[in-house]
Amino acid sequence: MKSAVRDADRRLEIPGVVEIVEGNGGLPKVRITSPACMAEMYLHGGHVTSWRPAGEEEVLFLSSQSRWEEGHAIRGGIPICFPWFAHKADNPEAPDHGVVRTKAWQLDSIADVAGTINVTMSSESDVAARKWWPAEFRLVLRAAFGKELTVELEVTNAGRTSLSFEEALHAYFRVGNIEVTRARIPDSLHYIDKTDSHRMKTQFGDIVIASETDRVYLDTRDEIELEDPVFERRVRIAKENSRTTVLWNPWTQKAHSLSDFGEDEWVRMICVEPSNVSDFAVGLAPGQQHTMKTLIRVVDS
Repeated sequence: MKSAVRDADRRLEIPGVVEIVEGNGGLPKVRITSPACMAEMYLHGGHVTSWRPAGEEEVLFLSSQSRWEEGHAIRGGIPICFPWFAHKADNPEAPDHGVVRTKAWQLDSIADVAGTINVTMSSESDVAARKWWPAEFRLVLRAAFGKELTVELEVTNAGRTSLSFEEALHAYFRVGNIEVTRARIPDSLHYIDKTDSHRMKTQFGDIVIASETDRVYLDTRDEIELEDPVFERRVRIAKENSRTTVLWNPWTQKAHSLSDFGEDEWVRMICVEPSNVSDFAVGLAPGQQHTMKTLIRVVDS
């Protein structure tokens, strides 16, 4: 296979710390090995696929059956959903989760800032994207890899008319056993239960996953904490400029219907997704920008 790694990308490498290499399926990726962490990020989808702080287990889940091919999304890590979430309401033939999840992003810069590795990628509207969504946009994705992981998505309306979009940092977290993992979120939050005819419900107490779970928590800016007794750690997921949070675990039946999900891998993952979806979609006038951000950190139990 001809290398997909360009010389221009290689010039951004930091010797001994950051390499641009061929990853799975020959897709180019940024590989980070620093005193603070080990991490990987693919240009395919602008996709963070691994983050392991020094002295810790891997934090992100990645399916063993993920398809590493152009035109297919990577199953796991932190996919970027834009400009719609899940199915496109007015076009069932459109790709799930938008137009940039399977697109090759531009690698713009890599910098070492006091031991934290900052990687910037970008994507913008093109002929392929306009087939499904005619708006003009520019996206900038910034990921900062260190003892903490920060990911932010900046959206610019590059057109002459207003636009409205949904977005999500569709993060998959690796856990020791989902059946004993607990997610802590403030009480009395309302959520849409997509597994129960989209009924509106209210959360009381910790979230315990005991069946297929697909929820959209509404009008929340709060941090979520994953308590993982198997790995003896807590993962805290904070966010900015995000008013919805999606929680997802396919459980056994749904997982078996997904060709890019390994058997019983649902036991070792949960999605916690900072987002702006449904009634909390974002509107931008021409030239305006919006930035959504998540900060992930690990705390020992």
